[in-house]
Amino acid sequence: MPPNSAQTIAITGFMAVGKSAVGRTLARRLKRQFVDLDKVIEKTEGMKVKDIFAQKGESYFREREKQALAEVLKHENQVIATGGGAIIDEENLGLLREKTLLVCLTASPDALLKRIGAGSKRPLLKDADRKNRIEELLQLREEKYAQAHLSIDTTDLTINQVAERIIEMAKLEG
Repeated sequence: MPPNSAQTIAITGFMAVGKSAVGRTLARRLKRQFVDLDKVIEKTEGMKVKDIFAQKGESYFREREKQALAEVLKHENQVIATGGGAIIDEENLGLLREKTLLVCLTASPDALLKRIGAGSKRPLLKDADRKNRIEELLQLREEKYAQAHLSIDTTDLTINQVAERIIEMAKLEG
């Protein structure tokens, strides 16, 4: 999909790959609104994503995510950071491919594990061998992530370098 000046850019990829940080930087550079889909859901639900998972379950969260994405995509000229699992849903993936320039950020499992650390904010890694769970989830999502219009490995890049690569690859003014 060739980019246009009003086209929304959506950034997807696994947890801790840099979606929100890169999205904020990219939006600032392109003078666009930044939207963090998880934050939209948290505001609507009045609780953190990890609490939604814990209290209402993943399927409930995914339904809220689908609704929030459809609402956010009604607007143009923005940068959206999706949750890492948003593209698992075929309708979400189709909408993102159709209505945005979809950019997938990747990183090695070791880099992701280092970035995630030992905290408890990641519900999909709770009570698990984190590296094995990361590798398992990456494998499950690999086919979906591969459908993005652009893909950038962030393993050895800074946030600014990733934003610059997106601007260059998409031939955007920033």
